[in-house]
Amino acid sequence: MAAKKAKSKRKIIIFAIEILIILAMVGVLYLVMNTSKEGPKVTVLDPGKLEIPEEIVQAKEEGTSTMKGYMNIALFGVDAQTDKQLLKGSRSDSIMIASINMDTGDIKLCSVYRDTFLNIGSEYRKCNAAYSYGGAEQAIKMLNMNLDMDIENFITVGYKGLSEVIDGLGGIYIDVDAAELKHINNYQIDVAKVLKTTYTPVQNTGYQLLDGLQATAYCRIRYTSGDDFKRTARQREVIKAIEEQAKKKDLATLTKVFNNCIGDIYTSIDSEDILTLLGNITNYRIVDEGGFPQEDMRTVANIGAKGSSVVPLDLKSNVEWLHEFLFDDPDYQVTDKVKEYGNKIKAETSPYINK
Repeated sequence: MAAKKAKSKRKIIIFAIEILIILAMVGVLYLVMNTSKEGPKVTVLDPGKLEIPEEIVQAKEEGTSTMKGYMNIALFGVDAQTDKQLLKGSRSDSIMIASINMDTGDIKLCSVYRDTFLNIGSEYRKCNAAYSYGGAEQAIKMLNMNLDMDIENFITVGYKGLSEVIDGLGGIYIDVDAAELKHINNYQIDVAKVLKTTYTPVQNTGYQLLDGLQATAYCRIRYTSGDDFKRTARQREVIKAIEEQAKKKDLATLTKVFNNCIGDIYTSIDSEDILTLLGNITNYRIVDEGGFPQEDMRTVANIGAKGSSVVPLDLKSNVEWLHEFLFDDPDYQVTDKVKEYGNKIKAETSPYINK
C-alpha cells in the first residue's frame, strides 16, 4: 500500500512540474510586477475543509467512483500586484481544472469561465470572487461544491514571469489570425510599459514563433468575436504551445526556467519534490480541452448589481457534461447539493434572463 501511495505521489509531482513550467500562462494574462526570488509559497490544505461532496468521498473509498484513478488540480491566475494578494484578496481571472488520468498520463484542461454565476460559499455571484474572499481554499471549495469535484491541490500564479518563462523556452508557436493581429500589438504596448522594455511588433498573420512579450499580449486579447470565451481558448492554446516547447528542452533548461519563476508561485505542492522529477515531463500529455459552462447550456445576462455574468442555464446538465468530459462517465448522477445550487441559480437569474 505504501509503495502504491508513493508511486501515485510521484505521478502527481511529475505532472505538477509540467503545470509549473506552463504556469507562464495558466491564465496569468498579466506581466512582471514582482522580481522576488524568495521561492514558492507553499501551503497544506485540509481535504476535510474543501467541500468535497460526501457522496464522492464514499464512492472513491468503495471503489465505485469513475473519478478514482484521476488527480485533479485547480489552476488559478490572479490579478495580484503583491505577494500578499497572491494568497488572498485578488480575483482569479483565470480558473482551470487540470484532470490527470494517473494510469495513462492523459491530461484534460477545462476552463471555468471567471464570470460564471455560482455559489461561492457565502452568496451567489461571479465565481472569480471566491479567491478574493478566501484565497485558494475558498476557490477550491467553490469548484468542489458546484461541480461535484474532489480537488485537493492547486497552483496559483500572479503577475510574474510570463514573458520570461516563454523566452526561456525559446518562444512558442501560435497561429495568429487577422482579428488577433489588430489587437496583439496594442496589448504589447501596454506590456512593454509595465516591463520598461521595447517590443517587436507582430507583422503578419499565420503560424509563427512568438517571443514572451508577444505571447503575453496574445493571451490577453479579448476584443474579438467570442469575447472572454475566446480568450480562455487562447489561454489553453498557449498552455499547449508551452507544453510542446518544454518537452523539447533538456533538464538543465527546464530547471533554469523553473527557478526563474518560483518566486511568483503559491501552491500546495512541494517544489523540492518537483525539481527531482523534472526529467519525466514527457510522460504526460494534454489530450483535450474545453470550457464550463458549455456553449449550448449557458447564456450571458446582467444580473443587477452583480453585473454581467455567464449563467449556467441548468447546472445539473453542465455538471453531467463535465464529468463525461473529464472522466468519460456518460451516466454520472449529480449530488442533491448541485441540484439545490442549480435551483437557486435559476431563481436568482431568471428575472434578468427573461426580461
